[in-house]
Amino acid sequence: MKNIWLHSVRFYIKLGLFFYYKNIKVINAKYIPKDKPVLFLSNHQNALLDPLLIVTSCNLMPYFLTRAGVFKSDFVSKFLKGLQLLPVYRVRDGWSTIKNNKEIFETSGSLLHSGESLGVFPEGNHSLKRTVRPLSRGFTRVVFETLERFPETDLQIIPIGLNYKKPTCFGDSCTVIYGKPIALKDIDISNKNKAASALKATVFNELKLLTTHIPVENYNKILNVLKTKKANFLNPNAINKFILKGVEVDGFKKEKSSLFVKPLFKVLLIVCLILPYVCWRFVAKPKIKENEFIDTFRFAIAITLVPIWVVLLMLIILVLIGWTFSLAYLIMVLFFALLAVKA
Repeated sequence: MKNIWLHSVRFYIKLGLFFYYKNIKVINAKYIPKDKPVLFLSNHQNALLDPLLIVTSCNLMPYFLTRAGVFKSDFVSKFLKGLQLLPVYRVRDGWSTIKNNKEIFETSGSLLHSGESLGVFPEGNHSLKRTVRPLSRGFTRVVFETLERFPETDLQIIPIGLNYKKPTCFGDSCTVIYGKPIALKDIDISNKNKAASALKATVFNELKLLTTHIPVENYNKILNVLKTKKANFLNPNAINKFILKGVEVDGFKKEKSSLFVKPLFKVLLIVCLILPYVCWRFVAKPKIKENEFIDTFRFAIAITLVPIWVVLLMLIILVLIGWTFSLAYLIMVLFFALLAVKA
């Protein structure tokens, strides 16, 4: 039953992402081992959309370590744990909660030993800045916990680069790039501090290759240059070469929108989905304090309120006019959605 539930949820989310994003490009998913435990380590820009994009593109059912703050209510906690999210506690959650992490890391080690996959965002927080931030030691603790208790585990790290064109905009595009496996079975953990520093440096350097990495010291200046030159943020390899050498290679420029009437179809889609739009624009959005959560809440409304609204209107039209017009409304909504997003 659990597998049926997880596969059903993943299918629904994948369908939602198809209508939410103009394009989702997945690169080098072939690197993901099919018969070994995998620790996914990704940059973290876009709150909940980051793990959803990984889950729907990796063909595995990974567990994810998630900040404990979102597990506050019993209902939400049970729902999130049902989606294989595990809470990780931080100092801001209270010193008394930190001890709970011992059980979480033990659980993580047991899961990896049994051949499961686990996702961790080693930067420790999310940010819309296009740079790889210093990594925390949390993921190294998962590694050490696993290899100390189960030294025979052939644990593999898969670094991931998540790249968004405009992460707070509806109809955005993204590229998910998987890096080559980093085998950890023979890593020397006799000196944990040394091993942790070396592992963090290795993963940090890999993430810098898989996503845009603008140096912090010149961040605003370089970002403005990239925007002026209309750089394609979906191609981190081309952008990083430009940052390093100042040379524009193939793929550096972003593609132009293919349909000049796209804004018209967005307006028509809003008219068809007026109540969910009002709930988003005037109720949910004003309450968002961090821009990193804009996409998360908008997508949540898109996969909850929008289907409810469409089904409700279809039923009303069916009763008042007939099934032909009811079906026509559904087709019209799908048509406008595809042109508003995909064009």
